[in-house]
Amino acid sequence: MKPQIEVPFHRPSIGEEEIQEVVRTLRSGWLTTGPRTAAFEQEFRTYVDVSYAQAVNSCTAGLHLSLAALGIGPGMEVITTPLTFCATVNVILHVGATPVLADIGPDGNIDPESVASKITGNTRAIIPVHLAGLPCQMSSLWALARSHGLHVIEDAAHAAGARYMDQPVGGGNSPSGNHSDAAVFSFYATKNLTTGEGGMITTANEALAEKVKILCLHGISKNAWDRYTARGHWYYDVLFPGFKYNLTDIQSAIGLHQLRKLDSFIEARTRYAGLYNHLLDGVEELELPPDRSDSRHAWHLYIPRLRLEDLTITRDDFITALRERGIGTSVHFIPIPLHRFFAAFANRPENQCPRALALYPRLVSLPLYPALSETDVEFVANAVRDILQKSRKRRPVSVARAMTNVSS
Repeated sequence: MKPQIEVPFHRPSIGEEEIQEVVRTLRSGWLTTGPRTAAFEQEFRTYVDVSYAQAVNSCTAGLHLSLAALGIGPGMEVITTPLTFCATVNVILHVGATPVLADIGPDGNIDPESVASKITGNTRAIIPVHLAGLPCQMSSLWALARSHGLHVIEDAAHAAGARYMDQPVGGGNSPSGNHSDAAVFSFYATKNLTTGEGGMITTANEALAEKVKILCLHGISKNAWDRYTARGHWYYDVLFPGFKYNLTDIQSAIGLHQLRKLDSFIEARTRYAGLYNHLLDGVEELELPPDRSDSRHAWHLYIPRLRLEDLTITRDDFITALRERGIGTSVHFIPIPLHRFFAAFANRPENQCPRALALYPRLVSLPLYPALSETDVEFVANAVRDILQKSRKRRPVSVARAMTNVSS
């Protein structure tokens, strides 16, 4: 008999506002990309302080569109991190380019020094991934991109609501002028802001925004809503061989209200992450998740690190023990080199990432979402503490200490 899960790894926070907006959408007769998607894009632009936003049906689609719109293709290299979901690398392959893996730094994000060492004459872009919602060291990456004439596309799947140097991740109107070519967000079911499935591309580049918009829906000159609201609404022209990546109004109906709640969601996540840190502080067998004062962590994930050298159990044993106590967990992520499909290119000398491979066996993601309660967090933290203390390696007693104990 499987143990009953008392605290699942994730539980969405969907309110009556989202439900009623979906009902209104269904009754409106306009279900696909239309007025609610346009409103969602407008509100997201305002939220991240950027000139252009394109809603898409997934973060994967957004990354693919961004690469395609920037002209990345065969014979070109794109540098990214090995500690990411496979989609980040898949989209590089989809446009015919070659993925190159740079190693991670202490915070688990891509290391700018490693990126610098991987740049060649064929490099055209960098895709940093804001792991768990903690922004990468973007200033260093932007400097590298400027000096080598490279594009930067941020994989911000975990980072809706995060801030870097007091600027929203994905924003394009920074006073310093520093920003990426594009940032791409995920609205998957487990994300800080969800539409069930979905994503958003943000950019400050008008030409890129226009190209992305056309490629998003078959490469045609006008989408259905644009044609509906314009004279000659029946006419369109195909400009490029595009894709079918649009977000529907049903999904956008959810996203509108999720976006309006995003800051409160992050406040709850931050509060629970702080409570975890307080309750797990001093557990010698555990290293708490990284954070930095120059950023607003979105706390999409809470990923402590096991000190396996101090334990008699593996990460898998630890996860099993938590499950037996009714606690759901996950692991983010299985590094790219460990997947069979990617092994051939990941084993090349230029793609070696020893720090990512060394960190992976230590990672475990604990439940973190607004629908938790403080009691839930205390329940999980107490279970973590108890399991690790019972699995602590016994340290050998020195001969001198043993003799002292005998004498006394």
